[in-house]
Amino acid sequence: MELSVYITTPSREAADKIAMLLVKERFAACANVFPIRSVFLWDGKIRKAKEYAIIAKTKKSLFPLLGKTVKHIHPDAVPCIAAFPIVTGNKKYLEWIRKETK
Repeated sequence: MELSVYITTPSREAADKIAMLLVKERFAACANVFPIRSVFLWDGKIRKAKEYAIIAKTKKSLFPLLGKTVKHIHPDAVPCIAAFPIVTGNKKYLEWIRKETK
């Protein structure tokens, strides 16, 4: 099964570093990076932040390794790393994800 993995970072530099490493190591076939505005609870307070999101496309079997890698280099103490199954999609695209990842 293929996954889209959603990761947020506090800076463009962190997002680019993570995205490049995931693709270079073939933990992800592709990683999209885009700016977002986040509203969240942290330490009992509502906070707003300008962040960057990554959507990495990978195989379910690689998620444990991908997650461990992101946690190791991510600047946040509690990084957002959430996987969503790709239930259906362009068959050639899904084959490409499988082919380009370990």
